[in-house]
Amino acid sequence: MAEALPVIWFVLIAVLWLGYLFLEGFDLGVGVLMKTFARDERERRLLLNTIGPVWDGNEVWLITAAGAMFAAFPLWYASLFSALYLPLTLTLLALIFRAVSIEYRGKRGYSQRWVDGWTWCLSGGSLVAAFCVGAMLALTTTGLPLNANGDNVGGAFSWLTFPALLGGLGAVGFSVLHGLLFLTLKTDGEVRVRAHALATRWAPLFLLPLIGWVVYVQVQSDGGVLGWSLVGVSLLAAAYSWVRLRAGGEKSAFLGQSVFLAAGVAAIFTTVFPVVLPSTLDPAFDLTIHTASSSGYTLGVMFAVAAVGVPTVLGYQIWSYSVFAKRLTVEHIPPAHTVPVAIRGHASLTP
Repeated sequence: MAEALPVIWFVLIAVLWLGYLFLEGFDLGVGVLMKTFARDERERRLLLNTIGPVWDGNEVWLITAAGAMFAAFPLWYASLFSALYLPLTLTLLALIFRAVSIEYRGKRGYSQRWVDGWTWCLSGGSLVAAFCVGAMLALTTTGLPLNANGDNVGGAFSWLTFPALLGGLGAVGFSVLHGLLFLTLKTDGEVRVRAHALATRWAPLFLLPLIGWVVYVQVQSDGGVLGWSLVGVSLLAAAYSWVRLRAGGEKSAFLGQSVFLAAGVAAIFTTVFPVVLPSTLDPAFDLTIHTASSSGYTLGVMFAVAAVGVPTVLGYQIWSYSVFAKRLTVEHIPPAHTVPVAIRGHASLTP
């Protein structure tokens, strides 16, 4: 059992990143669409309400994935994150501005400048976060200039490579399409029609960078029969999703998109296994699940906790999504609350 624990945790971390891309993907996409898709403030509030009950729960998957990397494979975490200070800082700032904008943009509804400013923060923060997370995941599957100690020797911008750009664009494209498909399931009326039309027209282009990342990993790491088979499943799922979308099958299109992501992530992680972070300097410097893992005792304790915690979190999230499953329309959005001029600017009011 002790020998199998690093493999189990490698699989669990891959599943956690898959969960993050799947769940956070559509609400990052909706965030980007706040400025590029919504036509007026009422539509923007509609988009915000579709993700309002779930966005913060979706972000937990990012924290859990990073925490699992830290605890299960500390050398992987240390080498990757220490080499990516700049994109990590950008990611954190983007997520902070995004979270604050969701809470703050409606606090002074009478000020259009205030609302517009926070809307830009929400849209831009979602875009930057999606790009940086995609770039970092691409780098952990394609490599960094690591020496024998696992230290980055390529400088502050060694992460700015073609695979990183491909992964970043792939995450953004997937998120936007995922957000559009989510809106076809969560809204009705004009917004649903436009989201369906836009997704149908541009789906292949949105997915092209992510497909490129998956294929790049296969070519670089010699994916073999299993890796290329999963790539085939991913491409078939993408084609199925597009065909069903063109036929008006929104639920089946979303399902196909989900299978596309799952098969693509599986193709990437099974191909790089057992390497968790390749070195572009020398394959002998690669970090693997055996050289980067914690002790067997640590992995065992974590596995016992995860065996209880992960199903609990999954059950709660499934329940929460079922509670907020109904469609929304702009008619469900009440007029924006306005504060009388006489009391604006007062920190507190005494009855």
